[in-house]
Amino acid sequence: MAPETPGTDSPAANGTPPTSGLLLFRIGIALFFVGLLAVIAIFVVSATGNTPGLALYLAALLCPIGFLFGIGSALRSGRRARGQDT
Repeated sequence: MAPETPGTDSPAANGTPPTSGLLLFRIGIALFFVGLLAVIAIFVVSATGNTPGLALYLAALLCPIGFLFGIGSALRSGRRARGQDT
C-alpha cells in the first residue's frame, strides 16, 4: 500500500475531508476571473467613449477579494499539510 501524500483526496488526520480548502480555492479563482473580466470590460467601455457603470466598478472589486480567498486557502492547506507531517 502506497503512503498517503498531503494534497491528495485522503481524509485529514482529524477525519475531515480536505475538500473545504479546495472549494475555497475554486471560489477564489472564480471571483478573481469575474473581477478580471470586469476590469477588462471597464477598459473596453471607456475606450468606446462611454462611462462604465457602478456595477462594473463593484464587480471589479471581486478581483482582489478572489485573490485573498486564493491566498487564504493556500495558506490554510499548507498549514494542514505541515501538521500532518509531524
